[in-house]
Amino acid sequence: MVLEKSLSSAINTKIMGSSGSEETIVLAHGYGGDQSVWDKIVPYLAEHYRVVVFDWPFSGAVNNKDLFDPSKYSSYDAFANDLIALLDELNLKSTVFVGHSMSGMIGCIASINRPDLFKTLILIGASPRYINTEDYEGGLEMSDITQIISAIESNYHNWAAYFASLAVDANDPLSVDKFVKCLRRMRPEVALALAKTVFYSDQRDVLDQVSTPCTIINTSSDIVAPNSVAFYMQKKIKGKSTVEIINTNGHFPQLTAHLELLDVLGKVLGLKFDHQDPDIVGVN
Repeated sequence: MVLEKSLSSAINTKIMGSSGSEETIVLAHGYGGDQSVWDKIVPYLAEHYRVVVFDWPFSGAVNNKDLFDPSKYSSYDAFANDLIALLDELNLKSTVFVGHSMSGMIGCIASINRPDLFKTLILIGASPRYINTEDYEGGLEMSDITQIISAIESNYHNWAAYFASLAVDANDPLSVDKFVKCLRRMRPEVALALAKTVFYSDQRDVLDQVSTPCTIINTSSDIVAPNSVAFYMQKKIKGKSTVEIINTNGHFPQLTAHLELLDVLGKVLGLKFDHQDPDIVGVN
């Protein structure tokens, strides 16, 4: 059947919330994650929007292991093409795109190629380049990246636990454990290839081509994407952009500070979310 061969089916796409809503919000996870990283905020968003979640081909949650081709996905362009293809398949336009980590820059690239698909970009912990230069503070030295790649090659299982403890607020051990499990579902050879794509990437030249309005969200302490990166992006992005800092630690506010993240999203979207747990929202 055609449906079984569709991109949306292959990457576990789900559409939740009110089918009567005219606006759609698309949530895209980052390295090592899957759509479950959004579980805490989806019910709130689904009260106001159609919410689309999916798993990137590298995710351990994707059944078809042939979907991730390391040579194809050696740059963010292939991911951006997938995002465009997914939105076209779902017949979506003018979406609110929320991209976490690497997905932030993927959304930026997609918005340049197809601005009709994006009403606004919300970039959480995004970075155009992770490696410091003389005039740019990305947060990591080349030696740090070399160590990361070496650690993944030598013992990915152990590295996953170590990286999760640094990337996720250590004061929230349940969230650390959740991300460890996500990381370990990703195959080591996929994790290695993708780490090289992500950590060696330099997308700074993309920013001055982004005309879609952007909100850049960072936490006050993020080892992966320091605040210097957020303000650099704001300065370089062509379109209107603002920076919002959430007063918490780590790279995953959607896991460790979801109510604070919802407050920021509400400010951006012109909504006020009730912090009482909403009803469970089913899949349409």
